[in-house]
Amino acid sequence: MTRRLGSETLVIATHNAGKLKEIGALLAPHGVSCISAGSLSLPEPPETGQTFVENALIKARAAAQGSGLPALADDSGLCVDALAGRPGVYTADWAERQWFEGPPGRDWYMAMGKVEGMLQELGASIDRSCHFACVLALAWPDGEHAVYEGRALGTLTWPPRGTLGFGYDPVFVPLGEKRTFAEHDPAEKHSISHRADAFAKLVAEQFAG
Repeated sequence: MTRRLGSETLVIATHNAGKLKEIGALLAPHGVSCISAGSLSLPEPPETGQTFVENALIKARAAAQGSGLPALADDSGLCVDALAGRPGVYTADWAERQWFEGPPGRDWYMAMGKVEGMLQELGASIDRSCHFACVLALAWPDGEHAVYEGRALGTLTWPPRGTLGFGYDPVFVPLGEKRTFAEHDPAEKHSISHRADAFAKLVAEQFAG
């Protein structure tokens, strides 16, 4: 039987205040109080995994061991069928500027252009199917863990459309839709996203019944 969260505080393995707020709001109805790894001054571990599961577990285990509390981490990215699942775990890396491309930071338009350029090299008739993946990893200080995987299926479009999303949202059209994620209201997107799928599985196992 999978271990369940109790009434103790849950550490969210992030230094991003926005992510803490989003995850905290999702878990609040279940009586879970969340704090961030950043607020505890915990270092961000190197994400050396080759899969979303490995990277999520690296972050969750580091936060659990560093805090002595159960911890939750996520890892997510875009997987393009015709590109053998790339960019995958390197989704954010593809947006990182090199020294000759401007100031340090992430350029998501550049990243979207890279994906599109690779698809165009494969020909106009190439399959543009893809999915966003999200893995949520729960870890306890004693080493026990649980993993929940979510997906949002879709296709890639070009040029980018919409201003409401982030990352690759402007080129991702979810299955059954004509609008990109960046053309969806944030609340509407969150209800059908890969993270929503993963959280539904976490809630079903951790809090149902």
